[in-house]
Amino acid sequence: MLDANLKKQLDTYLQHIVSPIAISVSGDDSAKSHELRELAGEISALSSKISLEQAPAARTPSMSIAAAGQAPRVAFAGVPMGHEFTSLVLALLQTGGHPSKAAPELLEQIRNLEGKYHFETYVSLSCQNCPDVVQALNLMATLNPNISHVMIDGALFQDEVNERNIMAVPAVFLNGAHFGQGRMTLEEIVGKLDTGAAERQAAALNEQAPFDVLVVGGGPAGAAAAIYAARKGVRTGLVAERFGGQVMDTVGIENFISVPYTEGPKLAASLEQHVREYEVELITSQRAAGLRQSELIEVPLESGAVLKSRSVILATGARWRELNVPGEAEYRTRGVAYCPHCDGPFFKGKRVAVVGGGNSGIEAAIDLAGIVEHVTVLEFADSLRADEVLQRKARSMGNIDIIMNARTTAVLGDGSKVTGLQYTDRTSGKAQHLEVAGIFVQIGLVPNTEFLQGSEVERTRTGEVIIDSRGATSMAGVFAAGDATTVPYKQIIISMGAGATAALGAFDHLIRS
Repeated sequence: MLDANLKKQLDTYLQHIVSPIAISVSGDDSAKSHELRELAGEISALSSKISLEQAPAARTPSMSIAAAGQAPRVAFAGVPMGHEFTSLVLALLQTGGHPSKAAPELLEQIRNLEGKYHFETYVSLSCQNCPDVVQALNLMATLNPNISHVMIDGALFQDEVNERNIMAVPAVFLNGAHFGQGRMTLEEIVGKLDTGAAERQAAALNEQAPFDVLVVGGGPAGAAAAIYAARKGVRTGLVAERFGGQVMDTVGIENFISVPYTEGPKLAASLEQHVREYEVELITSQRAAGLRQSELIEVPLESGAVLKSRSVILATGARWRELNVPGEAEYRTRGVAYCPHCDGPFFKGKRVAVVGGGNSGIEAAIDLAGIVEHVTVLEFADSLRADEVLQRKARSMGNIDIIMNARTTAVLGDGSKVTGLQYTDRTSGKAQHLEVAGIFVQIGLVPNTEFLQGSEVERTRTGEVIIDSRGATSMAGVFAAGDATTVPYKQIIISMGAGATAALGAFDHLIRS
């Protein structure tokens, strides 16, 4: 199961186990059960503090992890490889007493949660969003005996997936009822369980002293801005709904100069670690609700808190653009998807459509073609916008069709899942029908700047914040950087440079005002 290099790395990690743990495996004669037994055996052989036993479980194959002498509260239904291998390693370490790096006050909040919570998270092993949720819930289960969690590989437990009508991951169930969909941070999950947490946090934030530089947004632009500002020795804060921004939804990154290859979540983790090395006040799980000028610049938050600063850097990034056609909202996560890497495996052997002929659309089609029966790409224009190398690859694949001049007009379904879509041939004007089980929307980005409505910050017709060469906006003391702005190219490395520029611009503003 594990090659020599991976075993060596794992052996190093397992040295951090403090107290004995037990791995229990439930399996049958299936190939996946044999894989899981082999994996468990290789892990237990690496540490004298890990014992291995066979035990029945509700799902087969599955592996549970527990502190020695305790009932297991963390389990993996399936073989936790791919993106979930890290979740397995962390579960081993944390169950064995190795401390989490989460904020001490958050860990104490988890320990104090009352009630019984049994979580089930359905994942795809190719999903880069799923480990965040799995790792958060596993940590909660190790800290609080009233909490248990099982990761379920949807590809292995198709009957459950079909019964619960799961078509997108991660899908989280709590005590049998649907709890959440998509990536959720540890703070967000705890906040949903601890109903008084939001009010307590808002009250605490209102007591914050004013910042010199307040960065709004936690993606590459925001991280760079915070680091550059903090290095100037000024009081710096960063407020964001989640750290990493849209980078967290990016799988392979091959154009980040000096790093031949990395992945979005890995880069986001590095960004956060770098920011934490400086005196930056990190405020997460908070969304900006406005921007106004008073004696200082004020940033109201949706929680009701108001942050104040002498200068502000807007780095709120962008999100996937939606089709905005009938049926899209109704069937989101039930056939309408935005992440082919996460949700593609749920359409194995089925026919799907990709809306959008840019790089992201054609890349999605190529990825999906290796999983599904057939992919139809619908492009609004009369030619594709994707790079020629991607177009050649897509056209060389036998199960990809490309339709130009197609305006998607509706998502169709049977009440529970997608069954097709309608589009209009822009050349003939005729309405067309396409039978598909899934629709992957890849039509570009929308800047996250709605909260600026009514402020003095000027934006373009499409919502992008207008900036000058120093990152300054039309509002004194307010700067902006990254995909939320008029910068012509939306790239990670460009956003980082823009974040640095905005921070230097803000510092120059501070010393001159």
